[in-house]
Amino acid sequence: MNVSTNKPIIIISPDRAAIGQPPPGQQPVIDRFAYDNTTVRNFAVATIIWGIIGMLVGVIAATQLFAPAANLGNQYTTFGRIRPLHTNAVIFAFVGNAIFMGVYYSLQRLCKARMFSDLLSKIHFWGWQLIILSAVATLPLGLTTSKEYAELEWPIDIAITLIWVVFGINMFGTIIKRRERHLYVAIWFYIATFVTIAVLHIINSMAIPVTFLKSYSLYAGVQDALVQWWYGHNAVAFFLTTPYLGMMYYFLPKMANRPVYSYKLSILHFWALIFLYIWAGPHHLLYSSLPDWAQSLGVVFSIMLIAPSWGGMINGLLTLRGAWDKVREDAILKFMVVGLTAYGMATFEGPLLSLKNVNGIAHFTDWIVAHVHVGALGWNGFLTFAMLYWLIPRMYHTPLFSKKLLNTHFWLGTLGILFYAVPMYISGFTQGMMWKEFTPEGTLRYSNFLETTLQLLPMHRMRAIGGVLYLLGAILMGYNLFKTMAAGTLTANEPAEAPALPKAYVPTGSDTYWHRWFERKPIPLLVGSLVVILIGSLIELVPTFMVESNVPTISAVKPYTALEVEGRDLYIREGCVNCHSQMVRPFRSETERYGEYSKAGEFVYDHPFLWGSKRTGPDLHREGGKYPNSWHYYHMQDPSSMSPGSIMPPYPWLREQKLDVSNTADKLKALRKVGVPYEDVAIQYANVDLQKQAGGISSQLAKDGIKVQPDREIVALIAYLQRLGTDIKKMETVNK
Repeated sequence: MNVSTNKPIIIISPDRAAIGQPPPGQQPVIDRFAYDNTTVRNFAVATIIWGIIGMLVGVIAATQLFAPAANLGNQYTTFGRIRPLHTNAVIFAFVGNAIFMGVYYSLQRLCKARMFSDLLSKIHFWGWQLIILSAVATLPLGLTTSKEYAELEWPIDIAITLIWVVFGINMFGTIIKRRERHLYVAIWFYIATFVTIAVLHIINSMAIPVTFLKSYSLYAGVQDALVQWWYGHNAVAFFLTTPYLGMMYYFLPKMANRPVYSYKLSILHFWALIFLYIWAGPHHLLYSSLPDWAQSLGVVFSIMLIAPSWGGMINGLLTLRGAWDKVREDAILKFMVVGLTAYGMATFEGPLLSLKNVNGIAHFTDWIVAHVHVGALGWNGFLTFAMLYWLIPRMYHTPLFSKKLLNTHFWLGTLGILFYAVPMYISGFTQGMMWKEFTPEGTLRYSNFLETTLQLLPMHRMRAIGGVLYLLGAILMGYNLFKTMAAGTLTANEPAEAPALPKAYVPTGSDTYWHRWFERKPIPLLVGSLVVILIGSLIELVPTFMVESNVPTISAVKPYTALEVEGRDLYIREGCVNCHSQMVRPFRSETERYGEYSKAGEFVYDHPFLWGSKRTGPDLHREGGKYPNSWHYYHMQDPSSMSPGSIMPPYPWLREQKLDVSNTADKLKALRKVGVPYEDVAIQYANVDLQKQAGGISSQLAKDGIKVQPDREIVALIAYLQRLGTDIKKMETVNK
C-alpha cells in the first residue's frame, strides 16, 4: 500500500491477489462506498477542547509549585487533587481522542472500507467523553485509587473496559471487511495497541470494591508496585507511543507525498519494540524494595530499547529525505520533524535514566518531569497538532484559515517545550546533587529538605512560563481550526471506490513465505502480539507473586488499625502521594536524612502501595514518632508555621470535617479479602477501637493547648502519619 496515493502497488509480492487484484482474465468488481468523516471530526473537536483544558490545568498545577496561593484555599483545587486531573486530561482526553481521530481516519483508507459500524463509532465517541467527564467529576473530589495513570475508581475502570471492547470490535470488523489484502504496518501498531492496553488495564485495575466509589487494590506493597509500573511504563509505551508510531507511518508519507523510507525497517521496528518494551517497567523502581533480579531485567531491556525506538525515529526522518525544502516551507511538516526529534530524545533518555548510577541522582526529581514532558509535549503534542492541521482542511475542503497563525503556533510550541524542559533538567540535576551533598565533616550539607525546594523555585517559574507559551499555541490552533471549519463544509460521508477483494486462492512463487500469510491476517497478528507481550510480563510478574523469598515477611509488621486505615484513605484522597514518597533508598544520603532504608516486608499490608514517583516534599516512610502530634496538626493547618517558606498548601478542612466512619468495618472486610489478616473481633469492634485511639490523640493534643474533637479527619490523618515506619523501630527496640 502506497500511503502517499492510497493506491495498491506491488510492495510485498508480484502475485496479484497479494495486492487486492483478481487473477489475470478476471474483471475486477468495483465497490462504491463512503468513508465516515463525522466520527473523525468529532474526535478532532474533542481533542482540541480537552487539550486546551488539560494544558490549562497543567499550568495551574505548575504555578502551585511556586505560589501556594494558586491552590485557592479550596480542598477541590489543591495540587494533590488536580495533578491527577491534569495527567488524565492530557493522556486520556487529549491524546486518547487524538488516537481515535487518527485511527478512524487512516484505518478506513488503509482498508478501503468504511468503519464496521456507525453505531459502534457513536457509542465509542460518546462513551469515551462520558468517561472523561467522570474523571473530571471524581478526581477533584478525592475519589482516586492513587495509582499513577490509573487513578479512576472501579466503576469507571469497567466502563473503560467496555468502551475499549467497542473500539476493538469496530476496528477488527473494519479490518475483516477490508478491500486491501495486505495489512499496512500502521494497522499492526493499532492491533498491538488494542490488545496490550486491554491486558494492562484489566490486570492493573483488579481491586476489591468497598462502596460504589471506593476500592482497595488486589495487590499489596512490592507486588502492587511492580504491577503498577508494569502498567505505568507500558501505558506510555502502548498508549502514548505505538498508536502514534502507526499514525506516523500513515500521515508522514501523506504529508510529505513520499513513500516510507524502509518498509522492512518498519516491520523489524514493530516486533522488536513490542517485545522489548514490556520488560522495562521495573526501571521505575530502581533502588527500591523490588527484588534485585527484577530491577536488573528492567535495566537490561531498557538499554536494548534504544535500537527499535531509534529505528522508528530514523525511518520517519529519512522518509523526508529529499523533501527538506518542503519542510522549511510547511509548518505542518515542521511539527512532525520536531515531534520525531523529541521522540528520539525521550527514547534515548529513558534507557539513560535506567542506568543505576544515573537513576540514583534523577529519580524522585524534576529531571523525570522534564523527561516525561519532552515526550508528551514534543512527540504526542506536536504529532497531534500536525494531524489536526492536515486533516481538518481536507475534511472540510477549504484552505487553513491562517498559515500565519499556524507558524506562530509552531514557534510558541517549540519555545514552550524549551522553556519547560531546560529549567526542569537544571532543577532536577540540582535537586539530586543537593540531596546527596555532604560537608567535609561527613554531615549532610542540606539536612533540611526545604533548602533544596527553595533553591528550585526560579526554575519552576520558568517552567510555568513554558507551559503558558505552549497553552497559548494550542489556543491559537483551536481558533485557527474552528475558523477553518466555519469557512468550509464537512463531507460527512466521503465517496470512495475500490476493487472488491477477491476470495483467497492458493498463491504461488515468493508469496508462499509464511510471514506473507501472517501479515495479512488480523487475528494471527493479534495473537502474535499478545504472545510477544505476555512473555516478558509473565517472567517478571509470576515469580514476584509465587516465590515467597521475593517479599520476605517481617514479624513486627502488623496491619493498620481502623483509625489508621481511615487516615491512610485521607492521605490518598488529598493526593499526598503526588508530592511525598514512602521509600527510603539504600543510600547514605537518604538514611542520614530519613532513617533506616525501606524493606520489602514493611509493605505487605499496603493496598495500594504509596511509594510515590516525585519528591516535592520529603520522604515520609520514617515519619512516625519523628514529631509530636501537635507538630502535624499545625503543619496541616498552616505549613509555613512549621516550615518557613514551605510551598505546601494549608488543609484547614481536615480540622473542620467530621470523619466518615460509616464504612470502616466494610473497609476492614474488604482488606481481609485481599489478604490483610483482620480477625472477626477487630472488624466487629472497628469503630469502638477507632474512637478509643482517636480519643487518645485528641487528649494528647489538648495537653498541647489544641482543642479538636476526636471525630475530626485531622485526628485520623495524624494517626496514620505517626504509624509510618514504626514497625521496624519496634523490632529494633525489642532486639536491643
